[in-house]
Amino acid sequence: QVQLVESGGGLVQAGGSLRLSCAASGFTLSTWIMSWYRQTPGKERELVASISISGATTDYADSVKGRFTISRDNAKNTGYLQMNSLKPDDTAVYYCNAKSPFRPADYWGQGTQVTVSS
Repeated sequence: QVQLVESGGGLVQAGGSLRLSCAASGFTLSTWIMSWYRQTPGKERELVASISISGATTDYADSVKGRFTISRDNAKNTGYLQMNSLKPDDTAVYYCNAKSPFRPADYWGQGTQVTVSS
């Protein structure tokens, strides 16, 4: 069964840090582009960060540049999002996404809540 399972969300004070994990099962994450998105009620899902298959190329939303770092460990079939200097505006449900560069297919995790208090 194909699954992406996020973990690591929670409640943190402004200025704090969290590390999100995205564990893949049922497929090999190393051949998929991995991204993190976030969504708040009433708003569209927003792309936060992406990482290439090799991990050599990363891309970030302007709002998180310099504070968030996306990474992957293909040997563990897992991706990560390190979030530092968190702000209340970062409060959202964070979703992991795996997208195939070879065919129109992608997978989503169930989401993990991140709440940043001021």
